[in-house]
Parts: sequence; C-alpha cells; structure tokens
Amino acid sequence: MHLLSFTWNPDQVLLDLGFFQLRYYSLMFVIAFSLGWFIMKKIYKKENQSEEALDSLFIYTVLATLIGARLGHFLFYEPSVFITDPLSIILPVKFSPEFEFTGFRGLASHGAAIAIIIAMYYYSKKVLHKPILWILDRIVIPVAIGGVFVRFGNFFNSEIIGKPTNSDYGVVFTQLGESFPRHPAQLYEAAGYLLVFIILWYFYWKTDKSTKSGYLFGLFLVLLWTVRFIAEFYKKSQGGFESELGLLSTGQWLSIPFILVGIYFMFRASKTTPSTVAK
Repeated sequence: MHLLSFTWNPDQVLLDLGFFQLRYYSLMFVIAFSLGWFIMKKIYKKENQSEEALDSLFIYTVLATLIGARLGHFLFYEPSVFITDPLSIILPVKFSPEFEFTGFRGLASHGAAIAIIIAMYYYSKKVLHKPILWILDRIVIPVAIGGVFVRFGNFFNSEIIGKPTNSDYGVVFTQLGESFPRHPAQLYEAAGYLLVFIILWYFYWKTDKSTKSGYLFGLFLVLLWTVRFIAEFYKKSQGGFESELGLLSTGQWLSIPFILVGIYFMFRASKTTPSTVAK
C-alpha cells in the first residue's frame, strides 16, 4: 500500500463525437496558444503595436512551435527515423514496422525553441520592423506559461514520465501497466515553468529590464533551461545521444548551450544602456 502515492489513469479523450475526438493533450496546446495570444495582446497594447502585427505573430509562433518541436524530436532523439520512416515525421502515423496511427506525440522543446527564434527573426524583419531582441524579450513571457500547459498535456498522456521513487511517494501510471510510483516529473517541470513566467512577468511590468535589449530573453533562457536541467534528474531516459556522452541526459546536454547563451545576453544587456542599443 502506497500511502503517499496516487493512481493516475485518466481517459485521454475529453470529447468523443465519433468522427472527431478532442484529447486533453490537444486541449492543453489550445489553451497554451490562446493564453499566449491574450498575454501578447496586453503587451502589444502597452507597446502601441497593431493587432494586425499580433495576428501575424500568432501564426508565426504556432507554426514554428509545432514544426520545430516535431523536427527537433527526431533530430535529437530518433535521428534514424529520417532514414527508416521519414513520412512519420510529418504525418500522424508510422509505417514501420507496421502501419499505426500515432498522433503527433514526438515533440521536443529544444527544437521548438530554435524554431521560434528563427521565426521571430523573420517576423521582426518582415512584419514588425524592429530588432529581433525586441520581440524575443516579449514573446518569452507567453512561451513560459505555455510550457506549463504542454507539460500538463504530457501528464494526461502518461508520457515523459519520471524515474521510480522507490518509496511510498509518487504517481502510479497504470496506463503503462505499472503498479509502482514514479516521480511526477511533468508536474515538477510545469511548476518550474510557472515560476519562470511569474518572474518574467514581474520583470517586464515592474522593472526597467524591458528597456535593456536582450535581458529578458537571456533571463528566460537561463531560468527555463535550468528548470529543464534540474527536472531531467527525475525523468526516465528519453533516449538520444546520452549513452555516448554519459553523465548527463540528452535533455541536459541540450540545455547547457541555451543557459550559456542566456548568460551572455543578460551580461550584454547589463552593460548596455537603452540609448546605445542598436536600432
């Protein structure tokens, strides 16, 4: 009997109309993007930016997140699929070893982060006509809270699970056919991302850090990927190249460059006054 654990066996389908199913995982993405839109609307109103520019930002962000996360998963964790079953990368099915409807479950946050940065570069040039760091300093706020709901979606799907706790504490994921508790690593990470969002929100609205180009973006990189680095200690291995490098997981190795880049931008911004920022 596990006194400090609870059994997790949710129905992954929230609404089933026969011809259409709404899954909790999909709902979490809808909430993440919708909340992000409302947050950026508030920011754009403060910054006197048009709603037309906001609509374009939404499209850029959604496409970059989904495409980047999908490609990132296979690039970092299952590169062999590019050769063995490349169609499964862009389609919600796999053909090897047999046909199976899988949905788009293979998503990597590192790939999404890279794709969003690239998308924001084009958005800043084609639509906003501002330096890329201007939009990066602001888009990171809704991205942080979006990560909370994505991890909730993972929890509903009983995926990206934690390591066994070897104690009475934890969550028993019965959908995996298990009877022992694991760390709810998804919830650990979600709580960390919520804290990152609160910190970024405070720095944007209550301090002058938004006038220091790149500071909030750097702070986001340091905080979010530190949360990811710590959470990886509690996660079951997701595979990738960690067996070759040892010591750290694939997610931790991929987080280190983001943290270092974040430190650079924070240091750079701290040494730059608003009047000297390149326009």
